Amino acid sequence: MGKKRKPAVSSPAKFTPGSEKDKPVLLNELLSADIVTKLKAQAEELKKAEETRKEDIRKQEVEKKKLEQKRLENDFAYLLENSDPNWSKHK
Repeated sequence: MGKKRKPAVSSPAKFTPGSEKDKPVLLNELLSADIVTKLKAQAEELKKAEETRKEDIRKQEVEKKKLEQKRLENDFAYLLENSDPNWSKHK
């Protein structure tokens, strides 16, 4: 029976948990700074567009509620059903 050999290590550097090779490469490290700034600006622009879209939708809903309330205030049957039955308060 022969001696068991240790497997050969391809790189002479020892494995350390905090070494540079263990860290994943980030996308912003691979791209140029110009492209990264353009992408960040585009992301901000998209966020602003989304906020304005949501604000417009909210304003439309508020306007819709106001119009519905105005329509109901002119409807006599609605006013009669939803009025206070205690008329003595209004004397």
